[in-house]
Amino acid sequence: QVQLVESGGGLVQPGGSLRLSCAASENVFSINAGEWYRQAPGQQREFVAAIVSGGATNYADSVKGRFAISRDTAKNTVYLQMNSLKPEDTSVYFCKLDIRKTAGSRKVSYWGQGTQVTVSS
Repeated sequence: QVQLVESGGGLVQPGGSLRLSCAASENVFSINAGEWYRQAPGQQREFVAAIVSGGATNYADSVKGRFAISRDTAKNTVYLQMNSLKPEDTSVYFCKLDIRKTAGSRKVSYWGQGTQVTVSS
């Protein structure tokens, strides 16, 4: 089975930066669309950023200009670069990738396990 492994979370001061990674645990044919979400305690899961198969990106208004989503297809990895972090960015961040396991197969979505990001002085 395909598993997504998230890393890069941690504790950072306001104004600092972190880079989250989301990597498929095995060889797959291709990584297509990728997305990042976040969920704080007592809150609904919130869309953060997306990159489609063609490379276009989209961001929530709350992170525009501060966060950037990217991918390295050869490494089966999607990244979220987070700059100018604010306390309100504190949350558990989840990745979701649309993956083709083999050529010609249908795309299947997989979720990462989540990684904690805490922004505090």
